Amino acid sequence: MLKTFIAGILLGVIGAAVFLYLYPVVDQHREASIVSVGPNGKNVEAFHVNVPMDRILVGAPGRDTPLPDGMTWPSDPILQSVRVELFKIRNSRDSVVGVAARTAAKDGPEDVIEWVLHLPARGSVYINMQPDALDGGYRRGEFRAGSREFGELGGFMTERWMPDTSGDEDAPAGRIELVTTFAGRPEAI
Repeated sequence: MLKTFIAGILLGVIGAAVFLYLYPVVDQHREASIVSVGPNGKNVEAFHVNVPMDRILVGAPGRDTPLPDGMTWPSDPILQSVRVELFKIRNSRDSVVGVAARTAAKDGPEDVIEWVLHLPARGSVYINMQPDALDGGYRRGEFRAGSREFGELGGFMTERWMPDTSGDEDAPAGRIELVTTFAGRPEAI
């Protein structure tokens, strides 16, 4: 009787393993990274945000149309010069690959602009941007911190607004282009 009990447990475990192998409970798809090699062996990866379709949240003082509906910005005086936006980010195949948060604030006489990109199964990157645009309408920012595969990297990211010029009324108003450039050692940048 003990042998039958042990055989039943073993067959049950084997049967459950076979069932889960043939019919997985979770079948998550991970979009392949599209990374190209830049000058000096640096990795370059481009992302974009279609505005307004990829905007998830906008938090700012005095906004007439909150996103999402019903959201109210806190009335704390320290938040009166802060604007926070949350976006879906897409790769060059136009597939959603993660989320990004953009924060803009006034810190005394200076503007502060920061991005956090989170790519599931890969990690997150924190970037501190220059407040003034460079020639060509770009902003450039340095990687300040990263997690998982970005933890040991250094580099920079550029941000650029590209308005839609197609004239198509169903097209987005424009897109925010984000191009990351990173290398394995921060001192190599």
